[in-house]
Amino acid sequence: MVKNIDDVCFIVQARLGSQRVPNKMIKPFAGTTLVDITIEKILESKIIPKDNFYFSVHEPELVKIGRKHDINVFERSYKSAKSENSILDIYEWHDKLDYKYVVLVSACLPFLKTETIDSFVEEYLNTPNGGMFAVMAKKQYYWDSNKNMISNWPAEQKLMNTKTMSTTYEAAHCLYASRMDIIKDGFWMDDQLPPNPELFIVEEEEVLDVDYPWQFELCESLYKQRGKSENNFR
Repeated sequence: MVKNIDDVCFIVQARLGSQRVPNKMIKPFAGTTLVDITIEKILESKIIPKDNFYFSVHEPELVKIGRKHDINVFERSYKSAKSENSILDIYEWHDKLDYKYVVLVSACLPFLKTETIDSFVEEYLNTPNGGMFAVMAKKQYYWDSNKNMISNWPAEQKLMNTKTMSTTYEAAHCLYASRMDIIKDGFWMDDQLPPNPELFIVEEEEVLDVDYPWQFELCESLYKQRGKSENNFR
């Protein structure tokens, strides 16, 4: 392996400041919560050492959940929990946790598989690239802000057929990996702009993101229908 797992910390970061779905992280979700689901999946990992796993939170309700699971709690500041744009504030653990690398796992994705998290970690450990980002592979049509097509339309094709389109990659917003040392300079995943991290492909069904009330309701309904064993993929 290129990287030693002892040099990697694994972080789930959460806060209660969601404007669209108030208290989203602790709002009852199919008999549990979104953040409990994420923590439990990481604890089931066959790769991630528990000692390297941190729950980065500020509010007492979230700290209590971390203590309940007996995991490391990084008590982020009020400023960090409220920040929207400053990498140094949002990821204030960058110079306080003694690791070379970090893998960040989003807590808003109830269908993300433990085995996918493990595969992401394995690939990151085996690549010399300092950054990695989860994406979805798409065959789709896209237009720019001026409504000009930017997709590569195949020559001589007259009908829309996505099967013939070149593959593009869309951010999945679920798994991120970065060197720790670049964060102090305001970079994340890569120290060039635009960032060019290694891409890790995930299945779209795993990254249904809970960001709006309708998504919360939809995902909760699907989660209940599928049942605990299938949702946890253990």
